[in-house]
Amino acid sequence: TPEQILIKASNGASDFGNKFGQPLICGSVLTFEHQENYRKFAFDKVIMLAGGVGFAKMSDSLKDDPDKGDKVVVMGGDNYRIGMGGGAVSSVATGEFDNAIELNAVQRSNPEMQKRAMNAIRALVEQDENPIVSIHDHGAGGHLNCLSELVETTGGVIHIDKLPVGDPTLSYKEIIGNESQERMGLVLKEKDIEQLKKISERERAPMYVVGETTGDMQFKFVDEKGNAPIDIQLADLFGNPPKTVLEDKTDDPVYTPVVYDASKIEEYLKKVLQLEAVASKDWLTNKVDRSVTGKVAKQQCAGELQLPMNDVGVMAIDYVSKKGIATSIGHAPGVGLIDPVAGSVISIAESLTNLVWAPLSHGLKGVSLSANWMWPAKNPGENSRLYRAVEAISDFATDLGINIPTGKDSMSMTQKYKDGDVVYSPGTVIISAAGEVDDFTKVVEPVLVKDKDTKIVYIDLSKTELSLGGSSFAQIVNKLGDNAPTVKDTAYFKKGFEAVQELIKKGLVLAGHDVSAGGLVTTLLEMNFPNTTFGMDIDLSGVAEKDLVKLLFSENPGVVLQVKDVEAVSDVLKTAGIDFNVIGSPVESRTLTIAKDNQKLNLNIDELRDAWFRTSCLLDRKQSGEVKAKERFENYKNIKLEYNSTDSFTGKLDQFGLKMGRTEKTGVKAAIIREKGVNGDREMAYSMYLAGFDVKDVHMTDLIAGRETLEDVNFIVFTGGFSNSDVLGSAKGWAGAFLYNEKAKKALDNFYARPDTLSLGICNGCQLMNELELIYPDHDKHPKLLHNDSHKFESGFLNVEIPENDSVMFKSLAGSRLGVWVAHGEGKFDMPLSEDNYHIPAKYSYSGYPGNPNGSAFDTAAVCSKDGRHLAMMPHLERAIFPWQWANYPADRKADEITPWVEAFV
Repeated sequence: TPEQILIKASNGASDFGNKFGQPLICGSVLTFEHQENYRKFAFDKVIMLAGGVGFAKMSDSLKDDPDKGDKVVVMGGDNYRIGMGGGAVSSVATGEFDNAIELNAVQRSNPEMQKRAMNAIRALVEQDENPIVSIHDHGAGGHLNCLSELVETTGGVIHIDKLPVGDPTLSYKEIIGNESQERMGLVLKEKDIEQLKKISERERAPMYVVGETTGDMQFKFVDEKGNAPIDIQLADLFGNPPKTVLEDKTDDPVYTPVVYDASKIEEYLKKVLQLEAVASKDWLTNKVDRSVTGKVAKQQCAGELQLPMNDVGVMAIDYVSKKGIATSIGHAPGVGLIDPVAGSVISIAESLTNLVWAPLSHGLKGVSLSANWMWPAKNPGENSRLYRAVEAISDFATDLGINIPTGKDSMSMTQKYKDGDVVYSPGTVIISAAGEVDDFTKVVEPVLVKDKDTKIVYIDLSKTELSLGGSSFAQIVNKLGDNAPTVKDTAYFKKGFEAVQELIKKGLVLAGHDVSAGGLVTTLLEMNFPNTTFGMDIDLSGVAEKDLVKLLFSENPGVVLQVKDVEAVSDVLKTAGIDFNVIGSPVESRTLTIAKDNQKLNLNIDELRDAWFRTSCLLDRKQSGEVKAKERFENYKNIKLEYNSTDSFTGKLDQFGLKMGRTEKTGVKAAIIREKGVNGDREMAYSMYLAGFDVKDVHMTDLIAGRETLEDVNFIVFTGGFSNSDVLGSAKGWAGAFLYNEKAKKALDNFYARPDTLSLGICNGCQLMNELELIYPDHDKHPKLLHNDSHKFESGFLNVEIPENDSVMFKSLAGSRLGVWVAHGEGKFDMPLSEDNYHIPAKYSYSGYPGNPNGSAFDTAAVCSKDGRHLAMMPHLERAIFPWQWANYPADRKADEITPWVEAFV
């Protein structure tokens, strides 16, 4: 009944039951007098964890039940022969089926189409009254899965002929079951269909009314001739799934112990640092957009050198508060080979020792996990190992009091070759952890603070003997090991996690890093890598383990903290019953000195950092080519972030008369102009709004249709993203939308003909302004935006300098050296004339790659019209208006509310 809720609970949810004075038992039915009490309690602390993280209105947290006659809508792209191998292929060895079947199983998607559909749905959701009755994504199972779940409580008829088909050779089975994933299914009332049509047309989001709910609990696909290839009772579809029983024999091989020569520690260390699992991930992190939305509060890279070191990522939930959602991952394939139970435990433990550096609103009990199983199932002994691994995950998570609401599996981690060879991937579980964050400005980074009057503290959370089994060290001596690390005392691990959380929330931790891949010595080195000065003097004599190799290289879960107030830290840890060792202090020399009883190591940090970065360079050669990969390797340690702002900048909102949360209009009108595929519109709109503009949202379809003329607007901004997926190259498709649509071209020409207007183009919008020749209309030859010299997308946080200039936006920033995000694939300014022919109001501070990320002539980051009114800029200043948005902010300006970039908009 509406008043009864069926609960599926872990032990960690006991607080929920206690809230209502009832014990909480899995499967029990709780009856509440007022369901709203249940909803409020259950959903004011909900974290969503799926392909990403996010939050929603509480009123939208439960789907409604459709009524008979409601309309079923599909949004997004056409049907193609995608994913038709489905689970049959994802759960067998690669190479087992013929090529055509396996190609049909490959997932291919169209992210721009997904964005268009999402924009249309967002428009509905952001109304005061959300008209969506129910919604479901398209993924595994295609329409069959998505649409059946939409009509699960009523039944429905789907008209096959109304489904969009991009391949006329598709059979009905393929139309119904394909897994083209850039689609969404919705149920709406008939009265709301017309509104969605208008929104969809504006967003260029294909929309199809494909069926209706029936109320007969029958699920039917029919064509216009009356054929019904599927006609089934929903009870049969959902209520009687087939059961699969797998039988296996337990077969646990015993591996030989890890053997080593303790005199070769430095030789071993260089090899460990170059393993892909330990080495720099720069080759990977530099080619994905780590600033999009402007809500990225903590991404992979840290320190003045911006090396990929951070243990946890955090997304802000808005631009006003300091609340966010933290995510991290953990996995232990080597450990899992020795012991599947230990592998599961260590995977969760690592995800949590990564997550612990963010101050979580609800501590450990507020964490949710996603378990992604990668296993060579159906091979002898592997199903048995998988069973024990899953059981261990369940037990450990339950004992920790946290839940695993989602996950997926790939049971086909086997590769077969024609000559009979078989390669098994090690069975492992990849754990993604997420939790709500109180204040993301308190997230701790693994970057040593340059303060000699601080201490380094080591905490072992495994409560068991240190082991080299399954470690990176074992790999470089070509062994697996016979003894795997684990967490012996779950209660102790919990207490340790919560104690570190308490220290972070009290501001007692200056820097911190987990002990995982590469062991304790890697942890200590990595805390020094993002810096160019300082090192550590470490003494491990107080740690019980006598074997220095085990002490340095074992990967038992633990953490290392840098603290100032040792006494206060000691009080918290002792009160929690947590053992710890004060193991050293920072020093000004660029060395890591490690002493243990009568042994001593003097490690050159910069030399070892090069060894650690070398693997990234080798991988980077495959994407950037040998020249650029080498240039990046040679320059990464020299491109140090340094800042200076104008003397007048205070960092306070009231300097410019600004305030957060403005509701009244100012009368100063501006417009965002966007095309399908752009993704930087919301952060740009907020930056303009904060500076005092009343901001319009203008889609190209508004200009093309004549709904918008820009006559009442003084400032327009072309935002960043990938208009038309950039298939024609740097905004050429977007430019065509202006040039070849009469009303849009007239609106643009009239705007630029007026003397009282300003314009700004960022990223894709910068490309557009240059393509439309808006910056230097009197030139015969115009600047072009070409592919980056590295031949790949570049993402980074870099220095730019603002020289003396006459730009309306940048004139008052002259003399500044600021940090800013770049995120582009075609950002190279090709300037056909000499530099004195251009007005360049922003330059990259370093000429060498990656300081100049694209190879632009004259290190150009922006160009401006001669009258100073029109500015085209490749970096994203709108993603850097708050200090927390900067990947590295000046340490002496922690009290700043805003960054100098706000002044440009003011």
